[in-house]
Amino acid sequence: MTTELIGYTDKFSVAPGEPIRFMVSTDLPTYQATIVRLIHGDENPGGPGFKEEVVDTAVNGQHTGRKQVAHTGAYVLVEDHAPLSRLNSLTLQAWVYPTTPQKGEAQGLLSKWSTDEVGYGLMIGADGDLGLWIGGSGAGVRIHTGQALRASEWYFVAGTFDAEMRTLRLYQAPLSDWPSDSSAVVIERSVGVEVSGRNDRPLLMAATYVEGIGSNRLVGRGLYNGKIDSPRVFARGLDPGEIERLRQGVPPEEVAGDDLVAAWDFAADLSSAKVTDRGRHGLHGVAINMPARAMTGHNWTANEINGKQAPEEYGAIHFHEDDLEDAGWAPDFELVVPKGLRSGVYAARLTAGEQEDHIPFFVRPPYGSASAAVLYLIPTMTYLVYANDRMDAAQEHLAGLPEAHIRRDPRDLYLAEHPEFAMSIYDLHADGSGCCYSSRLRPIVNIRPKYRHPLTGAPRLLGEDLYLIDWLEQKGFAYDVATDEDLHVTGRELLASYRVIITGTHPEYWTTPMMTAMEAYLAAGGRLMYLGGNGFYWVTSVDPERPHIVESRRGMAGTRAWNSAPGECYHSTSGELGGLWRHRGKPPNQLTGIGFTAQGWGDRAPGYRRRADSFDERAAFIFDGIAEDEIIGDFGLVFGGAAGDELDRIDYSLGTPYHTLVLASSSGHGRSMAPVIEDYLQVNTNLLNDHLANVRADMVYFEMPNDGAVFSVGSICWCGSLSHNHYDNNVSRITENVLREFADATGLQAARKP
Repeated sequence: MTTELIGYTDKFSVAPGEPIRFMVSTDLPTYQATIVRLIHGDENPGGPGFKEEVVDTAVNGQHTGRKQVAHTGAYVLVEDHAPLSRLNSLTLQAWVYPTTPQKGEAQGLLSKWSTDEVGYGLMIGADGDLGLWIGGSGAGVRIHTGQALRASEWYFVAGTFDAEMRTLRLYQAPLSDWPSDSSAVVIERSVGVEVSGRNDRPLLMAATYVEGIGSNRLVGRGLYNGKIDSPRVFARGLDPGEIERLRQGVPPEEVAGDDLVAAWDFAADLSSAKVTDRGRHGLHGVAINMPARAMTGHNWTANEINGKQAPEEYGAIHFHEDDLEDAGWAPDFELVVPKGLRSGVYAARLTAGEQEDHIPFFVRPPYGSASAAVLYLIPTMTYLVYANDRMDAAQEHLAGLPEAHIRRDPRDLYLAEHPEFAMSIYDLHADGSGCCYSSRLRPIVNIRPKYRHPLTGAPRLLGEDLYLIDWLEQKGFAYDVATDEDLHVTGRELLASYRVIITGTHPEYWTTPMMTAMEAYLAAGGRLMYLGGNGFYWVTSVDPERPHIVESRRGMAGTRAWNSAPGECYHSTSGELGGLWRHRGKPPNQLTGIGFTAQGWGDRAPGYRRRADSFDERAAFIFDGIAEDEIIGDFGLVFGGAAGDELDRIDYSLGTPYHTLVLASSSGHGRSMAPVIEDYLQVNTNLLNDHLANVRADMVYFEMPNDGAVFSVGSICWCGSLSHNHYDNNVSRITENVLREFADATGLQAARKP
């Protein structure tokens, strides 16, 4: 039997004196926990090897193990209320857009049902047809239309029950209203026994029932995939004329008066988990497990693509059986970060027998203070968007790589066995729709120091960012660490205390507050070292009430894993337009001088060759000790070179400052390195050429006002070359030259102006 040892923490960033909790699951009786400082995360024998330092804390030692389980599935829960539990006659009505109607099991739409089959509910049956269930302790009845709903199509659905007449009616009407449509059904049935749907269970949308009543963790069952819009409950069985008026869009209070029990408005409170009831009883609900909001409803006209302009057309929520906001595990131990602990990258190392897990976290100085002139900004937004990515199949297609090239880490195999840990924003839900949210409150198996990405066979994200930590330690630089989340929360205040900001290798996902803060920092004389590639690319937002949630919508253009549906490009958490920053008028070139240009994973990464601008006196400090004909970075731990994985280049039309010095560029990339889609308006035969001009990484430097400056390398692989030849190489030398000059409090070199 394979044993398990896995965990997560309640926060990424923490300061000395603050608490941080760790949640652990194992089927072993005990495990050892040790707090360590992470220095180098790559076990490759061609490099320095894995490095960590033990930190003496009160939590170090043996802990009792226990198995904890996560449960996916989004639904809305409305607590039991008298107007819902005392119904005899009733009508349930909604608009639905099922995405997997023939799922092979019942799916709840609007349900107050219990495990002992007491209650009432509007359901989709195992074969995909609409059903009305009424159950009591002595008798029950279920009727179904017998005609499956079509996938990804809007239907008006309603079920009525008249307790006095003992009559049930079921209405299944497609929005399209095509002639002779077999999926349009109205049926009526009389029952020969008295039935009642009364129970004390919560009312659910998108689930049949919940387990765990009386516990701290409810688990939805009979989960629904698809959208629901305008669900309502009435206290009597409406007649066919009234049902038709509802289908025509007449407000429910006009149709049924005081017999309207509840009418939920999914267009309200989009940036929260609250589900608002517009009825007189105020039977508000809560959305569980992060279903997608700001979704187009059944009445979307396509005249407005921004829900703020037509909120009445954005009354849908998209539910998925594999949504997860919070694994809900109980904490196993809590660390109060020791006072005086230096800023850096840390982890709780868990060990038991042959099992090991590192749960990373980041120690920053208290807000408003700094202990060094240099801040290493860890790209945790990117970590979260990629969290538990299951995209190797899609990446194989993008890269054109054979199966033999894919090198799966054991953690990927473990993740495949645990779909309950949910997915990344690069993945598709079970119904084929794109995942637009990610949460850190769950085990994230690929954000680990020893993790090796399937496409690179080397570290990516955290592991690759540790290359720079190791280099900073070797070179003796004093530095602080903070996260993207810290920058999002505090803005420019976080950056103002530092002379130099260094990015990680892949700072791809940035929020509006982060962009604004960095722009202000640079304008005020700050200095930025962008030591990665594909940065500042996707618009990202954070849930204002639940900061553990990030959102990114793919829009309908750009190099992307999936398309947002028409009308669904705006974020629910912030209300802003998603997609590329480039398409929001803020291409990364304006900030760093370069922007995303190519990606590929099948060939060796080349180095850079110096260009004429590298001999400009403004760049003299950068190339101190570098020969004129040196190839820069034709070595490294990732793809064997410094210019690989994802690359950036200059583009003056996208905002590269005209005084930018283009210092060096890569060339000779293999056929697997493909240009980004957004650079081309149409496909043509030029894309078949072996050597496209845009497929390159550009190293650049330019000055900013008030003695500020930017240095960018344009490649994710750059930091993987720092340790080559015991840190004595031209990538290391250039990085050191720039950092020492940027960190100098006396200002940049005198000949710095264009």
